[in-house]
Amino acid sequence: MKLRILTVLVISQIFFSGCEKFLDVKPQDILAPEAYYETEKDLEHSLAGIYDVLGNNVLYGGQILFNYALDGDDGYCSRVSTTTGPMLYDFTSSDPFVTNHWNTLYIGINRANLLLENIDSNPSISKDIRNRVRGEASFLRAYFYFLLVQTYGEVPIVLASTKSTSNTDIEKSSIKEVYDVILKDMEYAEEHVRDINEAGGGRVNKSAVRGILARVCLFMAGYPLKDVSKYEDAKNWALKVINDGNSGHRLNASYSQIFINYAKDFYDVKESIWEVEFYGDIANGFDETGWNGYVNSPSSTLDNIKSLSFVAATANLYNKYDLGDTRRDWNIANFSYNATGGKTYSNSTSYASLFVRPAAKFRREYELNPVKKAYATPQNFPILRFSDILLMYAEALNEISFANKSEVVKYLEMVRERAFMKKGSVKSITVNNRGSNYSVAPTITITGGGGSGAKAYAVLNGSKQISGILLERDGVIGSVFGEGYTSVPTVTITTPAGATGSGGIATAVLFDGTEHKVPALATVNQEALRKFIQEERSRELAFECLRKADLIRWEKFLENMQDVYNTISQQVPPANYANYINRYQNVNSKHLLWPIPSRELSLNSKLKQNNNW
Repeated sequence: MKLRILTVLVISQIFFSGCEKFLDVKPQDILAPEAYYETEKDLEHSLAGIYDVLGNNVLYGGQILFNYALDGDDGYCSRVSTTTGPMLYDFTSSDPFVTNHWNTLYIGINRANLLLENIDSNPSISKDIRNRVRGEASFLRAYFYFLLVQTYGEVPIVLASTKSTSNTDIEKSSIKEVYDVILKDMEYAEEHVRDINEAGGGRVNKSAVRGILARVCLFMAGYPLKDVSKYEDAKNWALKVINDGNSGHRLNASYSQIFINYAKDFYDVKESIWEVEFYGDIANGFDETGWNGYVNSPSSTLDNIKSLSFVAATANLYNKYDLGDTRRDWNIANFSYNATGGKTYSNSTSYASLFVRPAAKFRREYELNPVKKAYATPQNFPILRFSDILLMYAEALNEISFANKSEVVKYLEMVRERAFMKKGSVKSITVNNRGSNYSVAPTITITGGGGSGAKAYAVLNGSKQISGILLERDGVIGSVFGEGYTSVPTVTITTPAGATGSGGIATAVLFDGTEHKVPALATVNQEALRKFIQEERSRELAFECLRKADLIRWEKFLENMQDVYNTISQQVPPANYANYINRYQNVNSKHLLWPIPSRELSLNSKLKQNNNW
């Protein structure tokens, strides 16, 4: 394989919003490697070049967000002009996405190899500093291999920098051998990298290493290796993060605030453990922008929003959420932006409408710069959050033994409690008497009960009766539930002046504070709890590029993708699904892996193509 290496970086110290980001270091020039690793700054510059790969347009800076179909049964690339490619499961080994993904990851590996080979060139640099840099570089190399093995399966292991383009014949290593390299590099890193409070969320830190090690071990325990002994290791690595008093990880009290923080460039290292860093707006020469929030949020051409809706949710994802779970309407837009930047809400829950709701987890309206640029956002992308740690811990515990049920439920409910409306908010309104002869919808007011804030409106049927009373919509938590009600408030139905109609009676229903509890049916046996955990990961982590790989390791990918296809074909009129049904219709067993790029096969005679490609 031929890898193009940039060996020298020059630092640009950019200060903004009181925050200096590590990736203010930008590649600029070429210099002989042996002359470069003389100072601590030299090592940091070289390390920045490895980090820079994470934000590449091919990875978290762009394509991975929508073109790789990583959302699985949660969502799909809704870009109508796209007619072939991985996002449609209609591609070949010569597809540029297949080639560029491979090349970019090996470029990152080669940069890491180059630094690791030269890190001890100047022994006068503190050994602790060299070991810390070595730890970060080793971890990043391992993470690139982790992405490779998930995507392509068996791949060549290259642990030395490219010295010549003439020696390109390298055999694939087994999946087990690749994971052995990953574990070795990451375990070394865990000993030498800094605590997150010192390193920050954009740098490899102890919590990030431990958390990703938990993820790696869960993958090793699942398909295709099925080394179930790794569940114990996954549990232990996750528990190290949970019990780390120095780092003090905890859940942000608000689910939506996690992602608003990314838009505002605010670091919350208690919740967000490892992020790919971006900054700027391409208005000047000092930026490292990405596409997060631009390609994967509700569409708007307005300068204060500027986004494209290239990712849509499935009805299958929407229907996993219960009433009061605020994650649903944050992750899946219940609105569209209108011509002035306001929100026009949708109340339709038909399958046809649910399959075209855009993803909305990352929103540009919260960015600090009032004028947004196309294909250039400063929003960091989360690779690992604390809620994922809790869910991985719960999963590992359940797989080790169903006797751990109570502990598993405890950690699931920690994640869920944050997401659900609290006791004392209005859950719904029951119409006790529909009334009669309403010429227009009556006005609804909710008063008393010791609380405030709930708002609702009436809907009439064709017989001029009240068919329902709905809470007003909200773009963050879903509805205007209000709060603080200690008793059931009074619902007053008032006919507007000059209109007719009377007799309507309605009663409010409050959340009782137990809605977040894991339902009893989910705890009847290990398999039921396993399914609930898998669905909880979907509810919590949707659109964070984790779902497809999760489904594959659980051996659920083909089944769940078929379920989405069945839902579309059975519930959505053909005229409505033409633009997206093929995303699920085309899936078959060969898509568990991508093909080895055809260009690599032509350069490396020892490579063999993956099955069925």
